Amino acid sequence: MNQKVLITGANGQLGKELVELFTEKGFEVYGFGRDKMDITNQVQVQEIIGAVKPDIVIHSAAHTKVDLAESEPDQAFLINAYGTRNVAVAAEAVGAKFVYVSTDYVFDGTTNKPYNEFSPTSPLGVYGKSKLAGEQFVRDFHSKFFIVRTSWVYGKYGVNFVKTMLKLGEERKELSVVSDQIGCPTYTLDLANAILELINSEKYGIYHISNSGSCSWYELAKEIFKEAKMEIKVIPCTTAEFPRPAARPAYSVLEHMSIELNQFSSIRSWREGLSAFIKSYI
Repeated sequence: MNQKVLITGANGQLGKELVELFTEKGFEVYGFGRDKMDITNQVQVQEIIGAVKPDIVIHSAAHTKVDLAESEPDQAFLINAYGTRNVAVAAEAVGAKFVYVSTDYVFDGTTNKPYNEFSPTSPLGVYGKSKLAGEQFVRDFHSKFFIVRTSWVYGKYGVNFVKTMLKLGEERKELSVVSDQIGCPTYTLDLANAILELINSEKYGIYHISNSGSCSWYELAKEIFKEAKMEIKVIPCTTAEFPRPAARPAYSVLEHMSIELNQFSSIRSWREGLSAFIKSYI
């Protein structure tokens, strides 16, 4: 019997990657986008998950528009907190393992050393607060969960920084990129593979999953153009020069303490991940 996996947010950049990988690995995959399952509708969520009876639920659906969340906090909490509760409760009812994809935005970024899974959280904006509320609901209502915090996600699907840079690189000769925000880029394929490894275990808990090492957006942009062999002048600038509605953590480097202590495979460096992505994408 193939294991059944139900994936929310199946049309998103991580969701599509998960559907592809899990299908390839022989799972019976049920992918749901917003059009097929509205996670804020508890009755619908319970009916669908109750009917599928998955062995694993991977919850990657989210309100991810960080700036928009500031002006519509109700919407962000409805989706990221209560939507997550709905999926967690339904997953618990059928005895499924549960994966909740969370974010580095649960931290305020005021430190200068990497955050491990036990570091105290204190989100700056509505997006981070709503995702942290989702984490709390998962802990409250589910007994077999993996909370996966990730950051700076990119891949072949959806809109992301790497694809945007490659597109802008074709239109312009020089670009200004923020150099005072430091974090960990994460390739969706590496993230999906790490999630696959987690769910084949019973080592439940919180995990930080990103590519190894860290950089600024400016350094990431330079590396993108180097890998893509594009001659673009990248000019460093500050966050203050590009004000956005939502505050972003200045330093949100994730330490992979749980991955190491639970003896899961270490995740390749961000440069290796980026290089692999750009080769396959171009």
